[in-house]
Amino acid sequence: MRGILRFGSRTILFYIIAALVFGSVVSYVVVPAPDSPKFQSEKGILDLTQAHVSENPVKLKGEWAFYWQELLSPEDIQNRLARDGNHDRWISIPGSWLGYQLDGQRLNGTGFATFRVVIKLSEQDRNERLALRMPTIFHAYKLWVNGELLAEVGVVGQDKSSVTPHLATKLVFFQPENDRVELVMQVANFHHKRGGITKYIELGGSDVLTVRTNLRIAAEMFTTAGLLVIGVYHLLLFGLRRKDRAPLYFGLFTTLSGIRSLLVGELLLTQLWPSFPWGLQFKIEYLILCSIGYIMTMYFDSIFPNYVSRWFHLVTRIVTGAFCIVVVVTPALLYTKMLMMIGVMVFLHMVYLMVGLVKAAMRRMEGALIFLLVSVVGLVTVVNDFLYYNEWSLIGNTSPLGLLVFTIAQMILLSSRFTRAASNEERIARELQDANNKLTEMNMNLERTVQERTQALSTAHDDLRTSYDRLLHSEEGRKKLLAYITHDLRMPLSSMLGYVEAVQDRVKPERNEQYLKYIRDNTIRVNRMIEELSFLSHLETGQVSYRMEQVHVVDFLRRFYEQYELVVRDAGLDFTLDFRDMEDQRPNVLVVEMDAQRLEQALFNLVSNAMKFTSSSGSVRIALAVEEEDHIRRAIISVQDSGIGIPPEQLEQIFDRNYRYDRPGLEKGIEGSGLGLAICREIVQAHGGTIRAESDGKTGAIFYVSLPCILVL
Repeated sequence: MRGILRFGSRTILFYIIAALVFGSVVSYVVVPAPDSPKFQSEKGILDLTQAHVSENPVKLKGEWAFYWQELLSPEDIQNRLARDGNHDRWISIPGSWLGYQLDGQRLNGTGFATFRVVIKLSEQDRNERLALRMPTIFHAYKLWVNGELLAEVGVVGQDKSSVTPHLATKLVFFQPENDRVELVMQVANFHHKRGGITKYIELGGSDVLTVRTNLRIAAEMFTTAGLLVIGVYHLLLFGLRRKDRAPLYFGLFTTLSGIRSLLVGELLLTQLWPSFPWGLQFKIEYLILCSIGYIMTMYFDSIFPNYVSRWFHLVTRIVTGAFCIVVVVTPALLYTKMLMMIGVMVFLHMVYLMVGLVKAAMRRMEGALIFLLVSVVGLVTVVNDFLYYNEWSLIGNTSPLGLLVFTIAQMILLSSRFTRAASNEERIARELQDANNKLTEMNMNLERTVQERTQALSTAHDDLRTSYDRLLHSEEGRKKLLAYITHDLRMPLSSMLGYVEAVQDRVKPERNEQYLKYIRDNTIRVNRMIEELSFLSHLETGQVSYRMEQVHVVDFLRRFYEQYELVVRDAGLDFTLDFRDMEDQRPNVLVVEMDAQRLEQALFNLVSNAMKFTSSSGSVRIALAVEEEDHIRRAIISVQDSGIGIPPEQLEQIFDRNYRYDRPGLEKGIEGSGLGLAICREIVQAHGGTIRAESDGKTGAIFYVSLPCILVL
């Protein structure tokens, strides 16, 4: 590490040049520019007969028909074409209508218009299910595909009062009727300096575009989560040790960068919170952009003191404050016009800091080289973002990745500082102890002097020891935070590693079979935990498909009972199926629309729980009843056990994710992931049903699954 952070005076110029070159290359290699479209539309016609877009999606580029200050439906356009012939106004897409020449005048960014393009598909694609990946379009739009309205973001209107702006990315799926696809879009913008379709629309197979979109979202979630976790950790670190302000500014910088990454790219914030106000979203993004340069200046000054002049501190504080006030008090239509000025301000901040880094490197300041290297990477990605959002760059949103690289490097630098401080404390403590030992061996005639000096040194040693203990407490807090994050998997994996080493070292060869069984059981448990967590996540995000069909509930329960009867009885439990409450009903007409396999999975989870918490010679009972309320008939499936029961005050918590029932006297062998009941609830709710539990906490528990019945004639 010291070899990376410190270098000789003869090679300073070489390392600085290498940092600049390396930063530029890495920034454009790790985030390559998107492929240029091979096909372009001409006069509103895009010929894709030689392409296979269902396997290789294309970005729509070229000339689209342009109807300025008109909101036309596909029928209106067809009527106009039949009456007036071909359209003679075309606009290049992607691109804003800002600056477009129309009747000798240049358009401004506000207004409304209709766009149209006709796509000719190949014979292979006309029978495939296709999709359009819609980017953010300023600031509201409607999309028709072959005359059918498939997407609407915000509310389109002809003036500011009738337009409701909104930003979101979408996947729109459709099935071509023939080899011709007509896209018609109405776009309105009265809230941003640029209006129109400013980003690529992708056309491709539904499966391919879905996978690509999910990968983009996953990458952005990883980057965002990394920035937020690192930022919060350093803010907590500053809370424990306020003397050093570097973690404070670095934590603010990283946390704000993580929040901004939620507001760009795939717009994770609006996907998680669709009703989030767009105006607040824009203000937060621009406030972060305005303040990020000042925060970086303060962080740099805390790492390398006396390298930032007082006048630069004053000027950057005034300019940053002025920009933030303008963003807060003005509408988006005004402050978005300052994007280039904000970019110039951030760029000048970074250039000034890099000049200071060069000076620090010339003076052999520790950490200057790695700071300079990653600053170049961050500078290039941030500059590219400003160029991209002003339509001057083909590379997409790169700043989150550049910031993540910068953040990781700064973590290394700060960790080195903390480690060095702790090492110095230990070294000083050892030196003081050695000095004390030598003083005690001095001449008895100097005993009084030695005692006085020893007392003074002992006091200093105690102070240093106190400081050292505080550092240890801070480090212990950091380790506990990391242990909390990785607890669920680290404990079983660490335990398994210990048994593997025991087998390798032949500590107790006679117990190798037991060790291997424990390793196998723990591996199955970890694998099951991962599978259940993944399955529950898919359930909660609606990614699990259900094959619904009409099923007779009585037949379904009989098949379930016959399938698992031996499993329950082998566990030493009495297993019964009770239809006594159905004697006055017509069981053959009790039909529920269900996915039998998914519902069987939920029911088995309930039976497994009953088996787990019921001792041998106990009983598990499945019963069926019917309830009718508000002219709605419901089938009530109950699973009852004679186990240890559930405390009544915990009944509302047992269906939460990672809930585990812990009761004094409960067998240690009873383990679970805490996900089974949460999975049951998601499956039952997907069937339009409900699930609840009853127990007095002493004599077993009863779980009720209520499912709506359908009318069978």
